This record gives sequence, C-alpha cells and structure tokens, in this order.
Amino acid sequence: MPAGSTESDGVLRYQRPDEEAVVDQGGTSTILNIHYEKEELEGHRTLYVGVRMPLGRQSHRHHRAHGQKHRRRGRGKGASQGEEGPEALAHDTPSQRVQFILGTEEDEEHVPHELFTELDEICVKEGEDAEWKETARWLKFEEDVEDGGERWSKPYVATLSLHSLFELRSCLINGTVLLDMRANSIEEISDLILDQQELSSDLNDSIRVKVREALLKKHHHQNEKKRNNLIPIVRSFAEAGKKQSDPHSMDKNGQTVSPQSVPATNLEVKNGVNCEHSPVDLSKVDLHFMKKIPTGAEASNVLVGEVDSLDHPIVAFVRLSPAVLLSGLTEVPIPTRFLFILLGPVGKGQQYHEIGRSMATIMTDEIFHDVAYKAKERDDLLAGIDEFLDQVTVLPPGEWDPSIRIEPPKNVPSQEKRKMPGVPNGNVCHIDPEPHGGHSGPELQRTGRLFGGLVLDIKRKAPWYWSDYRDALSLQCLASFLFLYCACMSPVITFGGLLGEATEGRISAIESLFGASMTGIAYSLFAGQALTILGSTGPVLVFEKILFKFCKDYALSYLSLRACIGLWTAFLCIVLVATDASSLVCYITRFTEEAFASLICIIFIYEAIEKLIHLAETYPIHMHSQLDHLSLYYCRCSLPENPNNHTLQYWKDHNIVTAEVHWANLTVSECQEMHGEFTGSACGHHGPYTPDVLFWSCILFFTTFILSSTLKTFKTSRYFPTRVRSMVSDFAVFLTIFTMVIIDFLIGVPSPKLQVPSVFKPTRDDRGWIISPIGPNPWWTVIAAVIPALLCTILIFMDQQITAVIINRKEHKLKKGCGYHLDLLMVAIMLGVCSIMGLPWFVAATVLSITHVNSLKLESECSAPGEQPKFLGIREQRVTGLMIFVLMGCSVFMTAILKFIPMPVLYGVFLYMGVSSLQGIQFFDRLKLFGMPAKHQPDFIYLRHVPLRKVHLFTLIQLTCLVLLWVIKASPAAIVFPMMEQHYFGDLEV
Repeated sequence: MPAGSTESDGVLRYQRPDEEAVVDQGGTSTILNIHYEKEELEGHRTLYVGVRMPLGRQSHRHHRAHGQKHRRRGRGKGASQGEEGPEALAHDTPSQRVQFILGTEEDEEHVPHELFTELDEICVKEGEDAEWKETARWLKFEEDVEDGGERWSKPYVATLSLHSLFELRSCLINGTVLLDMRANSIEEISDLILDQQELSSDLNDSIRVKVREALLKKHHHQNEKKRNNLIPIVRSFAEAGKKQSDPHSMDKNGQTVSPQSVPATNLEVKNGVNCEHSPVDLSKVDLHFMKKIPTGAEASNVLVGEVDSLDHPIVAFVRLSPAVLLSGLTEVPIPTRFLFILLGPVGKGQQYHEIGRSMATIMTDEIFHDVAYKAKERDDLLAGIDEFLDQVTVLPPGEWDPSIRIEPPKNVPSQEKRKMPGVPNGNVCHIDPEPHGGHSGPELQRTGRLFGGLVLDIKRKAPWYWSDYRDALSLQCLASFLFLYCACMSPVITFGGLLGEATEGRISAIESLFGASMTGIAYSLFAGQALTILGSTGPVLVFEKILFKFCKDYALSYLSLRACIGLWTAFLCIVLVATDASSLVCYITRFTEEAFASLICIIFIYEAIEKLIHLAETYPIHMHSQLDHLSLYYCRCSLPENPNNHTLQYWKDHNIVTAEVHWANLTVSECQEMHGEFTGSACGHHGPYTPDVLFWSCILFFTTFILSSTLKTFKTSRYFPTRVRSMVSDFAVFLTIFTMVIIDFLIGVPSPKLQVPSVFKPTRDDRGWIISPIGPNPWWTVIAAVIPALLCTILIFMDQQITAVIINRKEHKLKKGCGYHLDLLMVAIMLGVCSIMGLPWFVAATVLSITHVNSLKLESECSAPGEQPKFLGIREQRVTGLMIFVLMGCSVFMTAILKFIPMPVLYGVFLYMGVSSLQGIQFFDRLKLFGMPAKHQPDFIYLRHVPLRKVHLFTLIQLTCLVLLWVIKASPAAIVFPMMEQHYFGDLEV
C-alpha cells in the first residue's frame, strides 16, 4: 500500500518497501562479517516492559521484500529515548537477527513451551448480550467451528492471504507491545493495555469504558453445552454419539469426574503455575481435548472483533510473565502466556478475522514461537515476522481455490535449517551427518584390554536393569508377548522335528522346546540387548545333518562329538568377546544390513508359501472325478504286503497275530495304531481322502495374513476412539490367531494342527540330559573337534552380530545402549550348556527380532489434532522375551489348548512377519522405482541429490548380490555362508 493511502485501503496504515535492486546475499550473509560486541549482547538481554514504538517512527520503517537486505531501523525525531532499550546491531537479514535472538541465553521466564492458540471473536445475537465466541483453534493445525456451530472441522493446514500478513505486521508496528507484563487477571491486563493506549493516542473515557467492557465480556467455547435452551432438532450423530459414549472423564489422579456433578473447583495446572485464585469450572472444560495438549503447554489467546464506538483500531500484543491461568478465557485450563487484541470499527469484521488467523497461525510456527518467547523489544517480533515472510510460499489466485482445505502432511519438514547461520551465496551451513551404517558408538570402540568391551557393556547396562522390568508395565508388552509366543513356538517345534528325523530321534521336538526355553530365559535375563529373540537357524540344521552322517559312517557317538564341537565353539566365542572382536561390527554398512535383512524376509515369505503348497501332498485335490463311479469309491485298512522291520518288531512286542486281525473292520486310528495299510481309490497318502482340507487351509492362510495386516493398520483408521484403535493395533496378530482358531473349530474341516510333545523326557530312552564330551569316542576327537568348531564360530558370530546391528539401528532411537560383547558372551555360555545337555543351539533370529522391535514401537500419545503421532523409540524391556520363553517351556503342559491351532494360520503369521519386516528397507523402496514414471515417484531425499540412473545402478548391484546369495542358499554350499538361513523354520509338518 502506498505511504499516502488512507485507512480505507487497509485496517492499519503500513508502508511498502522501497523499490530496491535485489542484492546478492553471498557477499553480505556470511557469518564471518558479523561481530557482536559485549555491550550489544548485554543490551539485547536487557528487559524492557511496556515497550511501544512512537508514531513518528512509522515513516522510517520499511518492510523488506523477499531477498532484499534488511535495513537498519532508524528512530523518528519524536522518539523518546526512555521508551526503548539500547539500539541493537543492524543485521543484514531478518534470519540473522532471528538466529541472534534464538542464540541468547534462556532464563526461567523465557523458556519456550508448547502453545495452544485460540481465536475468539465478538458475537452479537438478537435479544442477547454480546459475548466472545470461539471460532477457531490451533495446536498444530487449524480447526474451525463449522457454520452450523455444532462441531469442529477436520484439522487442516492454514492458508493465509499475503495481505493479511502485511496488515498483521503493520499492527505490530503501530499497536501496543507489552512484553513481560505482570498481571493476575483479565481485568488487570485490560487496564494496563488501556493505560498504554492513553499514553500513545487519544482515548477518551467513554471509549475506554466501552473497550474495557468489550474485553471483559463472557467467553463462550464450542464445548460448552447451552443451558436453558431446547435441544436442536438437527444434531450431528457423530458428535452426539461421542458425547454419550464418554459421560465421565478421568482427572489426573485417575478418579472419575462427571462434568454435571463436579462443582467449580481449583484446578492445578501441570506445569506448576499457581492457580489458587483462578477457579476453573470443570463443566466448561473440554477434558477430552485436554488430553491432546502436551504437559506444560501454555495458551495464546487472539481476540478480534468490532466495537461500534471505535473510530480507529486498537491493537495490543501482550506477553505475560509468568503465565497466568485466566478463568474462562481459554477452553482448556492452561495458563495464558500471549494475548493479541484487535478491536476496530464496525464494517471490517472479515479483515479482523483474517488478521487474527494470521496471528494465530504464525504463533504455531516453530521459529516465530521461539522468537515470541525470547523477544526483548518490538524489533525482535518484527524480525520474526519478516523471517516468516521470507519462508512463505505464495499461490497464484487463478491456480488455487483458497476454500479448499489442505490435509495435514504425514511428515512435517524440520525447521532446523532456519535456525542455522548462512554462508556465502545464500546457502546454509551444512553439517555432515554421520553416514548410516557407520556404527561407531562407544560400545564398539576397541579398548585394548582383555574383556574391556564386556566390562563397559556391563557398566552401560547395569543402571537400566531394574527399569527393564518397570518399563514392561504396558498392554503393548502383553500384546507383543502373546503374538511372538505363537510365532516362536512353531519354528522351534518343527525345527526339533526335523532334527529328530535327521538324527534318528537323538535331538527332537522336546529337546528343542527345552533348549529354546532355557536359552531364551537366560538371554532375556542377562543379555545386553534383550529385544533380540533367539531361534534356530537353517545352517545349524545343515551342519547337524552333515555331522550325524559323518558320525554314523565312522561309528562315532554323535552326541559326544557334538558336545565337543559345541564346547570348542563356546570357547572360541568367549575368546572373541575377550579380544573385543565385536568392534568389527562397525564396518557393516547399510548395503550389508539390507542384503541380510532382505534375504531373511524373502526366505520367510517363500517358506510360508512353500509349506502351504506342500500341504497338497498330504491333502491332495481329487481331480477328474467320475461322478458316475462315486458309489464305487472306498478306503479300507488291510495287512501290509511288505512290512518293514519297525512294523514287525511292533507286532512281536505286542503279540499281534496278523492272521487273526479283521483288518477291514478297523477304524482309521486303529489301523494306524496296528501299522496297517490303507487301500482303495478313496485313500490318500495318510489314510482316507479328506475333501476340502487344502482349500480350507488356503482360506485360513490368506485370511490370517490379510486380517493381521488390516488390524495392524487399524490405528490410523477413522473408526472408534484412539484408545480402542491403539489396543486393536497392538493385539492385531493375537486377535487374528484367536479369531481364526474359533472359525476353524466351528467350521469343522480337519485342517492340520500344531503338534506339541505332551511328556517332558528325552525322545530316546538311551540318552539322558547330560552328555559326556568324550563318551565312547577316541580321545583325539576332542582335539579334532576344533576344526568344525571354527566353522560354527563364524556361523554364530555372523548371525548374532548382524542381527544385533539391525536391532540397534539409530532409527530405532534406543536409549539404554547396546551390548554386543555381552550378547555374544550369553550366546556362547548357553551354547556350551546346550551342548553338554544334548540340546539344539540357538542364536539371534533376524525376522523374529525385527518383529519384536516393531511390536514395541512407542508413539506420542499427546499429538495435536491432524498431526501424525511422532515415533519416540522402542519400549526397551526384558519381560516380553522372558515371558515368551517361560511360556514356551510350559507348553508341554498346554497341549490340550495348543492342539487347536491350525498350521495354515501359523503359516499366515510367518507371511505377515516377512512382509511387515520389509517395510523400512530402502532396497525395496528403490526396487519399486523401476516401475514408476519419474513424475509419480515418491519424494525420497536421495532422489533429490543423486541422479536416477545411479540410484538404479546401485539397486541393480544390490539385487545381483541378493540373487547370488539366494543361489548359494539353495545349494549345499550354504553351510559355508553363515548369512544363508536355509529353511529358516524348516519343513513344517504335522
């Protein structure tokens, strides 16, 4: 607006910047050209209360256009030297001044808090007295009271007109600015504002009285129920249901509070502000919305409206010190820190509304918010607005409809760059981040002392030990425990079954359950990173098969030689702990992590589908049926034509005379018990043909996967309250398993079920729970065992440490530190114990561990409306892992319950675990870019800085390595490559 324009052109007069040439900031923005003197710093920190710039100053104020040099702010001739503090140093740009303001020392009264901003406007209805009515609010995004007045709008990104921002700036130039006002009530605040107005402008007594009356009008908030009025005929069903479903609220002590029954009482504010003289009526407080406000938050009240007796606007910006709880002013009982008041003549209500929206929106800006807390004078606030204007994006009026509400983004960009000083050519100081995968924390520093890393691990983890149990008091931990118990049980049992087949029963399912339980309990109690879940690995199974065949060929005792190898492996792992060999983990890069994690996830997905397909061998599809011959189909029990030695021994031991048995009259169970043979066209591989089993298994499999994925994402849906959605999401997999078990039981199709040993004793009678390392073997086998032990050591070390690296990623925001050396020590000790007891070996299981971490993610409970919950870290504790393996050990006594779990349901859980673990792996995000046109590709940060062809080249190299690993995994050479977890959970059989 030109300097000579009248007030009709705007709410307040302001001056446009002079037409200046754009100056290259490269020569002026460098921080090397700025030197702050001691007097300037002291002067900037000096506190001035009631600062107001004189009117004569207006002609010397120039708003700076985007990209121009920031002028030195001069004084008008009529300026009083006592009203303003020492003149601050003139800075080249507003951003530099803002950086200077934010870099000042904080005192207790100027520490920034989270802000809740409320916009109230004067509302006059026929036959009623005027009152302040809440029309909008901001916690992070804007919410408006809809025209019907019955509900809040969805949160949306505020869109402001540039003109209203310029008018807001003009308001702060010409209005009253009172910083660090000390007042205890709205009456005192009003009087101080009007006193200041009288000093600077003509304000007669009658207008003062009317303005004061307007400021002291009653405030009506959206959540308040109107009394003495009829219920509106038309009401939002959603709002009505919400109010009826939450008739009581909880106070901070957990007591039930009824808004209708609780009288006005004193409410203590969370941040300790004294509210003794500020009673709060809980019936007028929106306690539901109060839960979304962070602890210690303060209020910023924006009051705008029309007063018929005014001939010119009255503007005031007030910062209270300390913050004061003003009863009835804000819809939630939090202390008020800022007030912005704009009262003007009738006829410009919409302009006042837009200026109020601009003020409220700019208070939610992270940078201006901090400037408002630390400002010492008016110029600081203006610098904050100028810096905000520098960052504003303007949309052409012909290309965007301002009435369209913009949905809040999922991720809000960081504003840290705005706080960083500039460098030549207008760039920003760049701080090189630590490259991902450079695991160079103190836990991986080589100490040079024997067991030095282990000692540091123990010292690092010891202070957190008891908190690892207290932090588990959460329903989230219960959900994680129930889910992972089911997920861990099946691999352990089936791995034991496969070992039993490979070792002729010397190590089988019961030994696998016992070993997993004992190892998992010890690891959960004493390991450095208890979030890691131990499991059995494919290479171990391959090694056991090779070792058993070797012992059988050379007439050696398998369990004794295995015990020697296990003890040597445990010793070598302890040597690695003593020499801080885990420090080599720091050389594992993102490339290696992603290759390892991707391969394991793919194996989980592949094996889950493969096991479902293998069910067709046991439960085949009866194809090409001849309907006319259905009456001729039969399946009967008969005498085996060529009985094997095991069958003959069974008949001899039980005195069975086969000629006297009426085989055709036996039932299926009796035929199987007598080792009979099924014959007939209606027989399958293991007895009479049962229709529909394979198809029903496919339904169970895919329904489990889809339902688990759906319930897990239920937290972000629009249905039900937040707490219900969160609980359903946490218990997603357990609810899915429970639901599918019930459905399977009701349908009655004989699907394959989980088989659990029912007796706690060794599988073979010729072995006990303690194995001699020598036994019947020659003495030299003890020394020769060190050779295969070296291979096992590499296997254990790589599996354990790569999984630990993935779990301890910085993205997980773990706060209690790592324990690579302590983890390896516990694995080594338990490996030795399992070897002596003839139990399987267990090491970190990658997918189970990732799933465990994902199930314990912490997100902010107190998020602003429209704001995505912030990821806070992982609930680090030991109880979930401990309970998983305790209950696993008790599974022998739970056979009656576990026998109802269908195996296809567990296959579906494995598929879900594999797919969900792929999320967050950058390799798969880059892999999807091959099928996307450039304009549809996501806005990944690396796509901004790296040419697309190089991204594709890197992905192709990684994909080639992954294919090579898969080929090796499928070959007998897999045992030489510890990363190849062949048949991770084995051929699951029932």
